[in-house]
Amino acid sequence: MNMRSYSSILVTTLLALAIPISGTAAQKHHHYKLIDMGTLGGDASYVNFGTNVLNDHGAVVGSSETSTSLPPNTNPYPCPGPNSFKAFVWQKNKFAELATLVTGNCSNAIWVNKGGKIAGDSENGLIDPLTGITEVRAVVWENNKIRDLGTFGGNHSASQAINTKGEVTGFALNETPDLYSLFDLPFLGSSAGTQTRAFLWSGHKMHDLDTLGGPDAFGFFVNDSSQVSGISYTDSIPNQVTGLPTLHPFLWQNGKMKDLGTLGGLGSILSNSPAPLIVNGLNNRGEVIGFSPLAGDQASDPFLWNGERLVDMSVEGTGGTFLSPNVLNDEGLVAGAGAFPNRVLDAALWENGRVIDLGAVGTDCFSEAWAISSDGQVGGVSVSCDGNNWRAFLWQEGSMVDLNTLIPPGSSLQLVYAIGINDRGEIAGNGVPVGVPTAPPTQDTMSHAFLLIPCDEGHPNLEGCDYSLVDATSAAQRPADASQSHPVPQALLQKLGTRPFGIRRP
Repeated sequence: MNMRSYSSILVTTLLALAIPISGTAAQKHHHYKLIDMGTLGGDASYVNFGTNVLNDHGAVVGSSETSTSLPPNTNPYPCPGPNSFKAFVWQKNKFAELATLVTGNCSNAIWVNKGGKIAGDSENGLIDPLTGITEVRAVVWENNKIRDLGTFGGNHSASQAINTKGEVTGFALNETPDLYSLFDLPFLGSSAGTQTRAFLWSGHKMHDLDTLGGPDAFGFFVNDSSQVSGISYTDSIPNQVTGLPTLHPFLWQNGKMKDLGTLGGLGSILSNSPAPLIVNGLNNRGEVIGFSPLAGDQASDPFLWNGERLVDMSVEGTGGTFLSPNVLNDEGLVAGAGAFPNRVLDAALWENGRVIDLGAVGTDCFSEAWAISSDGQVGGVSVSCDGNNWRAFLWQEGSMVDLNTLIPPGSSLQLVYAIGINDRGEIAGNGVPVGVPTAPPTQDTMSHAFLLIPCDEGHPNLEGCDYSLVDATSAAQRPADASQSHPVPQALLQKLGTRPFGIRRP
């Protein structure tokens, strides 16, 4: 599976900090109906991190393992293995496998828009003669039909996001040889590839968004104003620091690509780099979040492009040190993780420069936010001090609750990650079957995608719903032994920092 490397700014979290106790408070929460997506015959299914996997009509998209062994030359980009994975959608109380371009090949559903159109990628069964790997194509699913968006003449493409108008962004290769291809080099480990170009699919046509001056660009997100955010080489000459051409984030609009600059570094696409350059989000206000290398390219800090300048969120925040900008909403709230006095790593919100500690569940020592709704509900994962117990949380109005306490007793799943929250309060995420360890590696290899539907006034007469309210304990409670120190578990560190630009599974 592709794992994003974590920023070296997080090495500070290896320091053991004492964690004090504070008080508890009670708040009322709704119960939830749990939908376990199951699998397509294999061990795992999942929804992707950092994308819109859940729309306001309750449609959920992701990928599920089948019982079919991987064919030879499988492309690792859409297919983590060990068996073939297929894109799925859950909507109108039905789970459905989405079509692939060729039967038996892998696919992944990345994003679902408000109208139910789905963007993702699918292998097409052809072998790329340059790399020996099965070709992958950007695709869109609509009404259970798949559409190949093509390439710019090269052998690979993939969708990354789709807006409400049905416009898609992602990457597509052309035919020009490129030693430092933004796709072939990091994902396939090949210097025999061709140029990677950011695209916008609009008007039934794939448009090349050009670059910041170098040979390659990669589109990550597109908003409802048709702005696209991504990364681009600024030149074609490898620099002496990274061994690659210089890399910057961009914001494209009205036919022009704007260079957002960096926090001092030159940038790298390689997963083993101590200072990766990654774009993690774009909202409808044109704000962009991600990680930017610092001068010397030995560390990266989280950044926010606020429409005027690049803000170093670790340096300019007040109340704590913001570490990981994972998602943002249209109100400009950024959710992720931060370090606070006597707290190594907590889920955090960035609000106009103020860093808000969301705490952790019960006596847990660590947490990270991975979902935020338009009205500020936050979801994510909370982790025990020894790193063995991972559980999905919901934070709202100053209180955090373990989502496992809000689903029916005897449910089939243990909820590990909350990854998407829509405007109706429905929550999508990943869990594991009861009895399976919630920590890595089984939280990945045995994961099941889920949907939670609140038993509230917005979902009346829902079969199997308990409409009574629950008294939940606030997240403010801390471990009883304040003299103990708790270094961040290595498995948690490996999931922090920057996620892969492409497959966004755990």
